[in-house]
Amino acid sequence: MDNPELVDIAIVGGGPAGMAAATRAAKLGASVVLLDEQAAPGGQIYRGVGGAPEKRLDILGPDYAAGRIIVEAFQRSSARHIGNAAVWQVTPERTVHYLRDGRVGSFKAKRVILCTGAMERPFPVPGWTLPGVLTVGAAQILLKTADTVPAEPVVLAGCGPLLYLLGWQYVRAGVPVRAIVDTTDASDKRRALGHLGGALAGWRYLKKGLAMMRALRRAGVPFHEGATSLSIEGDDAVRAIRFVDARGRQRIETPLVLLHQGVVPNTQFTWALRAKHRWDDAQLCFVPLADEWGELSVPGIQVAGDGAGIGGATAAALFGELAGLAAACAVGRIDQAERDRHATPVRRQLAAHLRIRPFLDALYRPKQQNRVPSDDVLVCRCEEVTAGTLRDHVRLGCTGPNQAKSFGRCGMGPCQGRLCGLTVTEVIAEARGVSPAEVGYYRIRPPIKPITLGELARES
Repeated sequence: MDNPELVDIAIVGGGPAGMAAATRAAKLGASVVLLDEQAAPGGQIYRGVGGAPEKRLDILGPDYAAGRIIVEAFQRSSARHIGNAAVWQVTPERTVHYLRDGRVGSFKAKRVILCTGAMERPFPVPGWTLPGVLTVGAAQILLKTADTVPAEPVVLAGCGPLLYLLGWQYVRAGVPVRAIVDTTDASDKRRALGHLGGALAGWRYLKKGLAMMRALRRAGVPFHEGATSLSIEGDDAVRAIRFVDARGRQRIETPLVLLHQGVVPNTQFTWALRAKHRWDDAQLCFVPLADEWGELSVPGIQVAGDGAGIGGATAAALFGELAGLAAACAVGRIDQAERDRHATPVRRQLAAHLRIRPFLDALYRPKQQNRVPSDDVLVCRCEEVTAGTLRDHVRLGCTGPNQAKSFGRCGMGPCQGRLCGLTVTEVIAEARGVSPAEVGYYRIRPPIKPITLGELARES
């Protein structure tokens, strides 16, 4: 568009961080527009909470239901919500381009806040591309949006709080859980003990997690801890999952395997903006460099929530409030003294919620063998590139993900590296004997989301 509408603040993403940022900034008098890929606000974590029936709220639990408070506060605010809007580009000059109902639109903003949230970490083990293998997050979305649950017994495999949360929700929904295959072992627990002080400070999170595990055990769900050598068996569909635990080699027949080994920041927009990033060895991912208010190395653009580093839904909402305060100050709606006064109690709450994070990062650190696969395992699903092919490219002189595109189209498919990016970085780093920070990440370019030339030609 030649003359996009000018607003004070444009926010990308309708999860807890985006809603909280919009609500706070709008309350302070800023003109705010929130662009959301979903029809209704909530993001992935609170997806569908506004219209969820009581039965679904009961199954998903109080943490999910608490999202209604954030959604309702946002809906009462003066911030505009533009749903079903796929943002395909954010420029360094703070123009936000989006696609909605087949037509393009754009906003010019004085400040942009990216609240793009998290995505599940790749879990490339043998058989992970078979029909019948989903991620835990994808299965939970089906439950949240359509009350859809498996009709047959399911195996949940991997590590991290979401693994137990979905298992607990499935038990409440009457879904037969055949087993939970947990890769967490004694060495992880010993490592986590070094952060026990923070864990005790976050005792409410520990209490909830332990209660879920007890509920699963009471329901008779078998646990397999310290699982290694995971592989999924099948030809045209899943037949079984194989692994090794303390009792030896195991094989569990199942038509459905749900994989999960944590979440990582969705950094597609921050990379596309050429913002500076760093490798976070605690969370094993790249995170954008930002100041205490979330401002990137690109002036006038902020990041908030899990897109800036994984902290969970409550922390994301608090971070969103801080970003909203900073943006409102930057556009002249409040001065710095008022910004800081409002921010002080929010920072205290945020620090309290993040105290447990180092403990969780240490306890649920994904295993090397589940992040850096053997040669025969597919890494790039779109272009069918294996880890072995990537290692061959390194032997021929490939030094990073961008060169891998030229050597064998890795990362050039429909997902544009979302599903393979971290795996490609770590495989190349291992093959070269250097750190992931030295290898780097894909050079992301717009469009971030697919858009046709015909759609691009139409002005809204």
